[in-house]
Amino acid sequence: MTGEGAAGDGFHDRLHRVGHGHLTGDTAQTPGMVRVEAISSATVGSEALWMGQTHVSAATRSADHHHGRSETGIYVVSGHPVFVFWDGAAEVRLETGPGDYVYVPPWVPHREENPDPEHEAVVVIARTTQEAIVVNLPSLAPEPPTAP
Repeated sequence: MTGEGAAGDGFHDRLHRVGHGHLTGDTAQTPGMVRVEAISSATVGSEALWMGQTHVSAATRSADHHHGRSETGIYVVSGHPVFVFWDGAAEVRLETGPGDYVYVPPWVPHREENPDPEHEAVVVIARTTQEAIVVNLPSLAPEPPTAP
C-alpha cells in the first residue's frame, strides 16, 4: 500500500538513502567554501527540497552571497563558524558551535567565516527550493547610489 498522494511510479513510493560517500559537489559554489549535495532532484528525485553540507576550511571565509527566494536552515555539526550579515547599518556576527541552528531568510546577503586556525567547520543545510540557489555578491552592504 502506498501513502495518500504517492506517485505510484515505484520511485516516489519508497525511502532513499544517500550515504556519505555519495554526496556530490556538482552544485552551486561560493569561493571559500565547498558545498556538497545529498538530497536534490538529481540525487533522489526531490521536487521541493535541497539538502547538503557546507565545509569551510580552517582560517577561511566565504565570499558574500545570498540564496534568492530560498529559506535556509543550518545545523552546525562541527567547528565554530561565524555567520555574518548586513543589518542595514553594519555587519552583524553570529558566533555558533556544534548543535546550534541558524535560519537565513530569503534574499539576505551573508557569509560564513571559520576563525579556527586548525579545524574545518561543517554544517548541514536544508533549503525550501529544490535547486541550490547561490548568488555570489561583491559585498554584504548594498552599493551606494552613484551621483549623476
